[in-house]
Amino acid sequence: MKKYVIKLNNKVYEVEIEEVTGANGVAASNGEAAATITQSTKQAPAVSQPQTSGGLTIKAPMAGSILSIAAKVGDQIKKDQTLMILEAMKMENEISSPVDGTVLSIGVSKGDMVNAGIVLIQIG
Repeated sequence: MKKYVIKLNNKVYEVEIEEVTGANGVAASNGEAAATITQSTKQAPAVSQPQTSGGLTIKAPMAGSILSIAAKVGDQIKKDQTLMILEAMKMENEISSPVDGTVLSIGVSKGDMVNAGIVLIQIG
């Protein structure tokens, strides 16, 4: 994965680009730059390993508003299961689980405004 910093209208954005191959990748055939499409509403969440309580922490990939939360503390979840919907720039982004596990904690509530990097959910 490659990280880029883009400045647009005097705002700085950090962008991560991941190469996708196989059925999920779609390349433009008219000489334009290649594009990849996974699902238009899926957003890759920021994931990190916390130092204190174990498990996996999923952070907000961008600032936005929490529209809905599909998981509860204690729920058994599967990889790629939708955990919540984050609305950003008038688009609904599914925040999905990167692993199988159990929801240990949820750091936001429906209707909350969040900044990029805020802990959304912890999976153990």
